[in-house]
Amino acid sequence: MDITTERLILHPLTPIEAARIVGGRPEAGDDWHREYPFEDELEPLRDLAGADPGALDPVFTLYMVRRRIDGLAVGGIGFFGPPDVAGETELGYGLVASARGAGLATEALRAASGIAFDHGARAIVADTALANRASQRVLEKAGFAETRRDEASVFYRLARPGVEATPTPA
Repeated sequence: MDITTERLILHPLTPIEAARIVGGRPEAGDDWHREYPFEDELEPLRDLAGADPGALDPVFTLYMVRRRIDGLAVGGIGFFGPPDVAGETELGYGLVASARGAGLATEALRAASGIAFDHGARAIVADTALANRASQRVLEKAGFAETRRDEASVFYRLARPGVEATPTPA
């Protein structure tokens, strides 16, 4: 089921759709931005393309991010699986370069967080490259708090409202 926000549509991808994207074989209605998909999104799309449809979680999956104004696919956001035994799930996201800087990533992240919390997640974690200040700002604007950093990455966590916000030890 598609999730609609003010400016976006988050569309859960099927393995067949992921295979088309990876293979660069659009069908009528796919409407991909000329920069889509970008390099960082190809590995998760390949994984989804090779997945058994019956084994996929219908909520904690990959979503294509489309702009409502023109219907173009401009990126993706997705979960690395359903919540673990502690109720924590991880996500990643990205937009084509020309769609960045307009608040779309923050909007997509807030929508995905709502999806996760509505379906039982107690917390969401994400990380970004230490040098990627834009992504760090997106996470912070979406309510994520930095939990730690190392020489390459900054790690973030967002607890479901009303849930203890203590980060999981690394």
